[in-house]
Amino acid sequence: MALVAAGVLVATACSAGGGPTKADTGANDTTPVTITFWHGFSSPHEIASVDAVLAKFHQKYPYITVKSVPGQTDDKVNQAIRGGTAPDVDASFNANNVGGWCSTGAFEDLTADIAADHVDMSQIPKAVQSYTAFGGKRCTMPWLADTFGLYYNKKLFAAAGITSPPKTMTELAADARKLTTFNADGSIRTAGFMPYLGAYQMLTEHLVTSWGGSWLKADGTSNVGADPAFAAAMTWQKNLVDWFGQAKLAKFKAGMPDEFSAQNSFETGNLAMMVDGEWRTAFIKNDKSTVDYATAPMPAADTKPQLYGSGYVGGNVIGIPRGAKHPDAAWKLVKFLTTDTDAVTTLADAIGNVPTTLAALDSPSLTLSKDPEFATFLEVFKNPLTSTTPASADGGAYLTNYGLFANKWQTGQIADLQAGLRAVDKQNNAALSLGQ
Repeated sequence: MALVAAGVLVATACSAGGGPTKADTGANDTTPVTITFWHGFSSPHEIASVDAVLAKFHQKYPYITVKSVPGQTDDKVNQAIRGGTAPDVDASFNANNVGGWCSTGAFEDLTADIAADHVDMSQIPKAVQSYTAFGGKRCTMPWLADTFGLYYNKKLFAAAGITSPPKTMTELAADARKLTTFNADGSIRTAGFMPYLGAYQMLTEHLVTSWGGSWLKADGTSNVGADPAFAAAMTWQKNLVDWFGQAKLAKFKAGMPDEFSAQNSFETGNLAMMVDGEWRTAFIKNDKSTVDYATAPMPAADTKPQLYGSGYVGGNVIGIPRGAKHPDAAWKLVKFLTTDTDAVTTLADAIGNVPTTLAALDSPSLTLSKDPEFATFLEVFKNPLTSTTPASADGGAYLTNYGLFANKWQTGQIADLQAGLRAVDKQNNAALSLGQ
């Protein structure tokens, strides 16, 4: 547990309901106060990086002390909220819980305070705004993001005669075939690409994005059966699985070392291309991997060339749980961590995540932007067509349900794809209605 002093930001306006906002009541109050801040970072480097940003907060506003408690989980904060022992501020790695937190009031609605402090939400891309709010309530703010793209092995590309990364999904499949090698017994030695869902970051949400799929309709109901992007994505995926051989892929996946170890299959050269987040650039460096690699946006569907350059984004969220003892000071901390350009760029550089404001992305102090392989993810993040999985009251059960279906699909247990997608719609709509 780290103990760090932090400070207050100023505000002047009233809430939409006519009563004072947290910004009003705390604007000129410099009475010393201690607030508790829970977050999920757990490595010594990450904890030190967070504490360094909190120290910047203290230098500017010295009369709020922040007791920083690392290694916390959503289960713990949910239990604390129910038990009346919630921290003043909580940060989560899992945006899937935002819908439930907003709809039940488990986290406070920050809308009035954002308006009172004139926070410029246009500095945050729309996709990022969408996963930090639900049902007209913004109960969290984004606190750095994860953006996904394509990693490829330049040495293996050159050996296969491939001169540039694929831009379409047809090109990706063709390159995957060229790059794949087999052992004498027919098993996979080097996989050109891993289409098997559940292998590292090969997840349905990262795949469907290349077709521009919309998970939910405007009314909040499931859209996977009606949107042709889902059938197209699953057809592409299954065709490539079948080319490899499902049993061979399953065996190769089972032998893949831990994703976050130095033996990661891409880092050791056993996987020629993969979808992954921006953090992999730091892992490759820290693991002292000798892989000669480059990054690019994920390929787009052949029928959606305009999507090339965009991708999938998700990230950390931060808010004020119900029952916070010092909500005025808590709001100041949330605002500082998520909108102060120096605070955002400092933490992004320290832990290798994408900043969540355009000002931070364009800041000359952001050293990550000088790394061409990391810069790919900054450009994907800024692309207006970059998308995410929307917040829902069911805590993201619609993704879990789809993932279970997709696994049955890739293992040949589903013969009628469209019927399977309609069944997922029915299952998802039941979960979504229960979550409301």
